[in-house]
Amino acid sequence: MAVPTETVYGLAARADDAHAVARIYAAKGRPADHPLIVHVADASAIDAWASAIPEYARRLATAFWPGPMTLVVPRSDRAGDFITGGQDSVAIRVSSHPLMGDTLRALVSLTNDPAIGLAAPSANRFGRVSPTSAQHVLDEFTGILGDEALVLDGGESAVGVESTIIDCTDVIPRLLRAGAITVDDIERVTGLTPGLTSTVRASGGLDSHYSPAAEVVITDASGLNAAHSTDEARVGVLALSSIPTPVGIVRLSAPTTNEDFAHVLYAALREADALQLTTVLAVLPDESGLGAAVIDRLRRAAHS
Repeated sequence: MAVPTETVYGLAARADDAHAVARIYAAKGRPADHPLIVHVADASAIDAWASAIPEYARRLATAFWPGPMTLVVPRSDRAGDFITGGQDSVAIRVSSHPLMGDTLRALVSLTNDPAIGLAAPSANRFGRVSPTSAQHVLDEFTGILGDEALVLDGGESAVGVESTIIDCTDVIPRLLRAGAITVDDIERVTGLTPGLTSTVRASGGLDSHYSPAAEVVITDASGLNAAHSTDEARVGVLALSSIPTPVGIVRLSAPTTNEDFAHVLYAALREADALQLTTVLAVLPDESGLGAAVIDRLRRAAHS
């Protein structure tokens, strides 16, 4: 089953069902040692999945759940190796998307288990561009999931890039993946300056990730002005609207803010493949707001 969240669409299975979770790994082609995020109905469920929760993690949960943030905490016995990738920690999130919330509350009612969770990694093949609409999921998995596949259509994902992941297994929080909850947000709520390195493995941590078939090349405005397209090399551009499009280059999107950039990023990369472009020239935004997350995703998409 594919379900919408405010970040991207996820490929979901009960987080306590090893067989169902194995089907996620198989469908995505995901390595078995890559941990999954457990989505729960509300913040109180974290106590069932964690063996210890630092006070700063509880402050983060109070401030940003439901929302686009994942907390990595020391795991309890409830979190199996098939969810954690064999690590001593587990990743937990409470999504703000109403359909994800309704799905989890229905599961809680059916099982009479308030802490029941759904593993829901992005509904795309491993390393490829994440989906931000139901149609993206269908495009990605046609012929792979089978006729019994269910995709819940919750419209376009509001944020457009995956959740911020914060390692909460140490005395200070550590940023594992940039997202809508920023370093400044973490510092404001916890009073702690987050570290930027960690030994904990997390989703989206590979150098090469979020990649379309087209080659993504990071450039700047001057490099973009020097670009041109030929019949042999069809080129697209992805940049803020303030940066003009060179003659002969396909404009994939023209976001006006960093938040707009995040919202359209994956759809634009998918459009590049639909148009059979060979190259996407990307001009990075500044790091404010969601800019850091956009920069992170584009750099990983461009990594060879």
